[in-house]
Amino acid sequence: MYDIGRNKRAEKAFGLDDVAIVPTRRSRDIDDVDLTWRIDAVSLDFPLIAAPMDSVMSPETVIEVGQLGGLGVLNLEGLWTRYENPMPVFDELAQLRDPLSAIRRMQQVYSAPIKPELIDARLAQIREAGVPFAGSLSPARVRDHADRVVKAGVDFLVIRGTTVSAQHVSTTSNALDLKEFIHTLDVPVIVGGCANYNTALHLMRAGAAGILVGFGGGARRATRNVLGIEVPMATAISDAAAARGDYLDESGGRYVAVIADGSIARSGDIAKSLACGADAAMVGVPFARATEAPGQGYHWGPEAWHPTLSRGLRDHFDTIATLEEILIGPSSSADGSMNLVGALRRTLASVGYTDVKSFQKAELILV
Repeated sequence: MYDIGRNKRAEKAFGLDDVAIVPTRRSRDIDDVDLTWRIDAVSLDFPLIAAPMDSVMSPETVIEVGQLGGLGVLNLEGLWTRYENPMPVFDELAQLRDPLSAIRRMQQVYSAPIKPELIDARLAQIREAGVPFAGSLSPARVRDHADRVVKAGVDFLVIRGTTVSAQHVSTTSNALDLKEFIHTLDVPVIVGGCANYNTALHLMRAGAAGILVGFGGGARRATRNVLGIEVPMATAISDAAAARGDYLDESGGRYVAVIADGSIARSGDIAKSLACGADAAMVGVPFARATEAPGQGYHWGPEAWHPTLSRGLRDHFDTIATLEEILIGPSSSADGSMNLVGALRRTLASVGYTDVKSFQKAELILV
């Protein structure tokens, strides 16, 4: 602990850039590495989830991620459920170079009402493809649409916000109590973000199947700038992993997945997240570089178009490859932006592990 003057004490926290993975005395054959991952009743080929951000996930890209072996998540409060054909809106946003003008225009286009029939149509389109998939709602709107999403046959309902607590207290409204709400649903729930031990433990006790750790994508820096809130990811993941272990003992064997969600731009960030204790990573930035990405190189989350307090970024990336090449290769880039699955497999083999669960015990060093 560190003294901050005479009145405050604080612990030192570390981000993913502050740590590196230490090799062991042995390495493994890459063909012996098994990246398969199971959450609730769903088995996936690798521990990557595509973030529910309009700039990267359309019904088509959700399907493609599922066909490649991962889990895609569609934002059910985004342009795909507000407009019958949102592509002209994406085209317009891609033409806006000035960040201020882009945020103002996004606030306008996202003010269109969510159309429940479009939620049905988009989810039905994905379900017909026969791949694992999820739909995402914010805590503010999840009660309005959750029944419709569950009836659509999703494998998971994702409740995703900048910061989420198990019990929101309000003197002016009927606040959402996640502990009560989750137990009313007939579908497993992934919820977050959270960034400390106590919140993670409470969300696990609320019945979540998975916990999102972090603040998601480009919202991280802006959330610190606007709200003053941030916990560096290496520390946040490690604390949530500790809560997972304690809850496993407390519950008599119920395992809740810890999913890193933030500060993940390269394949090395994914590896370090898992080494810190995560079971999987939610990825947005790498997919923004895909030729199929609806954002056409621009990338944003819901925090960017908040109607009264924008606190996210609209970043721009060069499109470099197809979604398949970014996920499973082959890679033509040496910067960790392509073949994310192959890079993770190579990391485990290089440091002597054959599966993610054992890799969570990897030694880390501060750099």
